[in-house]
Amino acid sequence: MEKIVFEKSDIRDFVKITIAEKIEKLKNFIEFTLEASRDIKKTPKYDSMREEMQEEIYQMQRQLGALNDLNRNMAKVLNTATEKVQLGSLVITNKARFYISVSLGEFFFEGDRFYAISPESPMAKKMNGMKPGDEFTLNKIHQKIVEVL
Repeated sequence: MEKIVFEKSDIRDFVKITIAEKIEKLKNFIEFTLEASRDIKKTPKYDSMREEMQEEIYQMQRQLGALNDLNRNMAKVLNTATEKVQLGSLVITNKARFYISVSLGEFFFEGDRFYAISPESPMAKKMNGMKPGDEFTLNKIHQKIVEVL
């Protein structure tokens, strides 16, 4: 990978906006499903349909709780430059780009692929405390840290 300049604050903002959009979308789905469950007319399948909708609402509320946790955890992520890999670091390796923040997974920012990973993930634990030039192997994949922002 050629050296590209990334603004960590832009990536942090992008992750925060992505989480906020997912929360808003899920809230809308929950509201829609609640309204739909109120509109069900009494039919022979009434009870089973309402039960299925209640289960769907319950699952969405659990997802909403998890997204709210991600949102709270993002508030703890530092936005300052780091020399060693830690919470808030943007780590560029010879194979991928990792943002040590929350477990959001793969995302694309300005055409580049990134992975937002939790500091509790095996990858983040493996890289923790490392600096540019350090190398590591995880799951039989060898990587070299090119840059830590």
